[in-house]
Amino acid sequence: MEPTYPALHHANGDVNATGYSHPDGSIGNNAYNRSTGVHTSSFNAHPEGMAPNSAFNMTSDGTPHSSAYTHPDGISHDNHNVNNTSGNPIMQNVSAAYKSVADGPLAQNVMDQHAKTTDQLSNLAASRRTPTHGAATGQQLTHYHSFFSELLSWNNPRASAIAYSSIVAFIFAARYLDIMRYTFKVTWMALGVTVAAEIAGKMALNNGFATQIRPRRYYTVPKETLHAAIGDVHELVNFFVIEAQRILFAENVSASAVTAVAAFLSYYLARVMPYWGLAILFTTLAFFVPLVYTSNQELIDNALHQATDVVAAQTTQLRDVATKHTAQAADITKQYVGDYTAKAQGLFHGNTSPTTQKRAEFPNAPTDMPLKSAPRHEPVAVGEPVAIVQPVHAPVL
Repeated sequence: MEPTYPALHHANGDVNATGYSHPDGSIGNNAYNRSTGVHTSSFNAHPEGMAPNSAFNMTSDGTPHSSAYTHPDGISHDNHNVNNTSGNPIMQNVSAAYKSVADGPLAQNVMDQHAKTTDQLSNLAASRRTPTHGAATGQQLTHYHSFFSELLSWNNPRASAIAYSSIVAFIFAARYLDIMRYTFKVTWMALGVTVAAEIAGKMALNNGFATQIRPRRYYTVPKETLHAAIGDVHELVNFFVIEAQRILFAENVSASAVTAVAAFLSYYLARVMPYWGLAILFTTLAFFVPLVYTSNQELIDNALHQATDVVAAQTTQLRDVATKHTAQAADITKQYVGDYTAKAQGLFHGNTSPTTQKRAEFPNAPTDMPLKSAPRHEPVAVGEPVAIVQPVHAPVL
């Protein structure tokens, strides 16, 4: 017959049973630790003469073990096996199944992955340090500069992946879920349940259920926590303000150029894509472009170096050609300026006149050719009639 255990429940989940009475008259103390699976019984007295120091310990293989007790026949027995769980095979099977799952490779792998994820999240949180270098104006940057640099560099891949998944999930939730409507729904349902439970409890038991579960002291936000949250919000706002000004005034030319290209593409993509689609697109680019660069850094650096060399060579060639043509144009201009300066000086000082210069430009006319005589008019005799031609007028109709 199995003994009876008055169970005592503890906050840590352990169940201890003490002071049981065995049917054969023994009085002892029994303890069972659920978290470790160890079952211990200490007998204080036995009517058959059992010594008060006897313990039954369930070993790791589930076999109870008894040591150092004296039987009434006067023989001291050690390692006396007593199977006191033979009457409860269900609990024995459940305990064995739990141990096999808890100590199995799957559970161990889950625990290892959880530990790695926790460590990387802790490293990301610890990266919020104020950078040693400041802005071009000498101002000190915020600790969010280090935080976002660490986040987008994928030095902690699990933390970066969790951040990207969270942002994308939030965008989809804001697009496809009516968050405000669901918030109001959860609010009226929760308040309806608490009000109904309070009224029902007062009507049935003269004591409301909400009153019974009400905390003794309402939760309040500590001042230190509120100050820390306000400080983080202040740093985050200053991060965006400072970065916007650094991009605007081209402190980093590459960052300003990339932002300009992104704004240009957004202007045209906004005609065919919704804003939530643009948000997902640029979030993906912001997270995965640094990942692609860090994964193929050597290849990308070599390609960029070659492209830089080609651009530098073409720039040098264009500079040389431009310098050559500029020098030629300067020489021609200088020559023309000198000629016109000399002519202007001659005009002002009277050394040469425009008429002399104009005559010098054309050859002299020949003098050995005879000149044609002018036509002579024969005289008309006096009294000789002269025919006068009068105009004929057309008759008027």
